[in-house]
Amino acid sequence: MFAGLQKKAVGNRKNIVMAKKRSKSNNVPSGDGSVNIRKKAGLLIYVPALCSVIGTLMLLVVIAAALPLTVPNFMGYEIYNVVSGSMEPTVPVGSIIYVKEIDPVEVQPGDIIAFQAGDSVIMHRVVDNKLVEGTFTTKGDANNGEDMNDVPYEDLIGIVVKHIPIMGQLLILFGSTFGRICMICFAACGALLNILGSRFRDALMYEREEELERERLLAEAMKTKKD
Repeated sequence: MFAGLQKKAVGNRKNIVMAKKRSKSNNVPSGDGSVNIRKKAGLLIYVPALCSVIGTLMLLVVIAAALPLTVPNFMGYEIYNVVSGSMEPTVPVGSIIYVKEIDPVEVQPGDIIAFQAGDSVIMHRVVDNKLVEGTFTTKGDANNGEDMNDVPYEDLIGIVVKHIPIMGQLLILFGSTFGRICMICFAACGALLNILGSRFRDALMYEREEELERERLLAEAMKTKKD
């Protein structure tokens, strides 16, 4: 009687050992599912987060570059790229300037204005606002003397309210067809990385659920054998 019980217990141990061996061969986890998946996937588990972070940063770069060149237009500002050094060091070459329309009589000496001069737009500081003549006397900060010709009121574009150094290169980039294509492709790559990260994350979650389901089934099978 005792021998029979002992034999049965040994048989159960053999079944349990065989079940564990099958568990290893089927990649079934023996503990917490998420821990085993980390061991199995290694660094792959960080790929979704990495793709999402890089993709989001790429999109933010495009947005950050586009905002200073687009939003002010909706607020009534004209945007220009500074290509000459007549206003240095106050306004360096390569800056962008925001120009706001203003009534000529409100312009004060010391204000920086943008005005039309033939086919060009010039930005200089007002030395004198001649209300009677309806003209401005202007001068570039980097120039030794005042401009030769006064600026008529009708040539006034507006007053310079702000400038941002270096951003002029972005204005050139967004203003060209090639630059627009590059920025669109850059943004598309960022969006694609976000999509890939999401898909990869879903795949890992699905694998985790499968692992946990196999573990549950194995536990039920072992419990049934034990009973």
